[in-house]
This record gives sequence, structure tokens and C-alpha cells, in this order.
Amino acid sequence: MAQLKASLRPAPAPPPQPIPVTLNVNGVERTLHLAPWTTLLDALRLHLDLTGTKKGCDHGQCGACTVLVDGRRINSCLTLAAMQDGRKVTTIEGLTTGDALHPLQEAFIEHDAFQCGYCTPGQICSAAGLIAEGKATTDDEIRELMSGNLCRCGAYPNIVAAIRQAMATAAPKAEGAP
Repeated sequence: MAQLKASLRPAPAPPPQPIPVTLNVNGVERTLHLAPWTTLLDALRLHLDLTGTKKGCDHGQCGACTVLVDGRRINSCLTLAAMQDGRKVTTIEGLTTGDALHPLQEAFIEHDAFQCGYCTPGQICSAAGLIAEGKATTDDEIRELMSGNLCRCGAYPNIVAAIRQAMATAAPKAEGAP
């Protein structure tokens, strides 16, 4: 009887074939062939060897995996790479210009806005998106808009100070001043 039931079961479906996904990552167009369920985070870390973006909780609750997609901050662990096909992705590695650090990176160093450093890439990418949004004008607004990025070491006051400094240096550029 057990053999009869086993013979009536359909054969398992073969796994889906890899699909092409084209991403403009840090200014370089890259076409990857990925399993359809590959997250953007795994595409960056495992297929492009961009390990600055960290895998924290893998549930979108810590912000360690924050990157910019078309200038907007997202948790890369919560989106499939295929969903971002054709989009511009900026990781922590893409914020620098040559050997020059991004103003946020400089401010994080100046304000000692990290301790272990694990959350720092996500914090900086999220802060870059926050500054581009132009919604934060006070420390309380910075804290609220950065609340999706957790720091287990508790460097929050220094993180806010670093973002405030970077916002101050970005403001003249946004207004057209040199």
C-alpha cells in the first residue's frame, strides 16, 4: 500500500533556473544570474563581494543592511535582488569618491559615532538617505528618522552629532553655495 501511494505522488518540480538581474552598483552596471529568491543583501555580499553592508537580524528590524536604491534608503535583507533590476544601488563602498571619505564617514570618525562598527555602514547609508530627504531639522527628528537603525553599543548621541555635522556641511551645497 505504501508503495502504491509513493508511486502516485508527482515528481518534485525542478528548481527554477537562475534569472538575469542587472544592477548599477556604486556606478558600475553589473548583470548577475541569481536564484529568484536571492535578496539584494545576499547579491551584494555573496555575488559581488561587497561586504560592507552587514547581515544583522535578516528580518528588517536592525538596519545593518541599509543601502540606497535610487537614492532612497532600504533594508536590503527585505527586498529581492530581482525587484531592484535596473536600479541604482549605493552601498557604503560607493559613498567615497576615490580616496576621499564621504562627509558622513568623516563626521562619524570625528564624533566617534561607533564602537564595534558593525552597524556603522547601515547607519551611514541611512543617514545619507535621511539628509537627501531633507525632512530632519532637529535632533529629535534625526533620532526618529534613524530609529530603524539599531546600535547595540549605544553610540546614539555621537551618531546624532555626526549626522548633524554632515547636515550642516551639506546645507550650503544644497542651497547652491560653494
